[in-house]
Amino acid sequence: MERFLVTGGAGYVGSHVVLALLERGDEVVVLDDLRQGHRLAVPPGAELVVGDLADRRLLRQVMANWRFDGVLHFAAMSLVDESMREPMRYLSENLGNTLALAEEAVKHRVMRLVLSSTAALFGRPETIPISEDERKDPISPYGESKLMAERALEWADRIHGLRSASLRYFNAAGADPEGRLGEDHSPETHLIPNAVNAVLGLGHPLAVFGTDYDTPDGTTIRDYVHVTDLADAHLRVLDRLKEGRSCRYNVGSGTGASVMEVIAAVERAAGRPVPYVLGPRREGDPAVLVASNARLRRDTGWVPRLGALDDIVRTAYAWRARNPRGYSGMAAASRDLAGWPGRLAALG
Repeated sequence: MERFLVTGGAGYVGSHVVLALLERGDEVVVLDDLRQGHRLAVPPGAELVVGDLADRRLLRQVMANWRFDGVLHFAAMSLVDESMREPMRYLSENLGNTLALAEEAVKHRVMRLVLSSTAALFGRPETIPISEDERKDPISPYGESKLMAERALEWADRIHGLRSASLRYFNAAGADPEGRLGEDHSPETHLIPNAVNAVLGLGHPLAVFGTDYDTPDGTTIRDYVHVTDLADAHLRVLDRLKEGRSCRYNVGSGTGASVMEVIAAVERAAGRPVPYVLGPRREGDPAVLVASNARLRRDTGWVPRLGALDDIVRTAYAWRARNPRGYSGMAAASRDLAGWPGRLAALG
């Protein structure tokens, strides 16, 4: 059994990783300011410290209060469009918080760190599927902030021996197959939950941006990876860091689905049509983005177990249909999962 600090562990991907860690017998402390995360997303058994990662005094206190075997870092600003309006804020916060976390980890001899990175650092890739060796050329401050964070961690390894793994997500999607966790963002910017919301009548009709791309049905193609498979990838690279060197991996299913194929999958899950409207292309949207996961498979034995689009959509639909208001509609007293959420930690 080991103990891990998970920053942003009350968020979408972070909470699923916390659950995976707990289920294999590890101890977890979550540090989250709950701006984007949800208290009810913290699984029972985890300890929750509510606070801002930018609060260096709090971060030092957390690192001193427990002996950690590693850190998983999810806390970040992550809206591409917003980063185009507030570039300095994204660059400062995402890079600055990663630097602060790495510095405290080194000071406290916590020499394993897994970074939640992004496919956005590739910009407009020249080769599909996209390998780790593809040219890094972000077209947004968000993507740039993650690339800068990866480079900073390379220096932390070179100088201090802090081993790190950067996982470049493509499109995390779906929900815990047992219905304990799901995706709940405000605003919601991801295709699958927006299609699910549309079919459930929880928002506007789904907007389809562009129907004239050079793809079989004219809509963009993206790589979707189930969030539970993504959590498994985090655990595998965390273990790999025990003996190996720092590493960088692309994480996706290795296959692509178009917007219209996603709509069809949601319609199969719901048993009724998805209301949608057609619109013009969004500037900067490539026609196809699909990951090569060959290196991750080879090095860690990772295999996406819920890789089929229908599996991803089915779990996303089931969670949202059960929780139409997301976590805000859940009262802890009425939840049928005993002990949820995780307990608030006492510092001292």
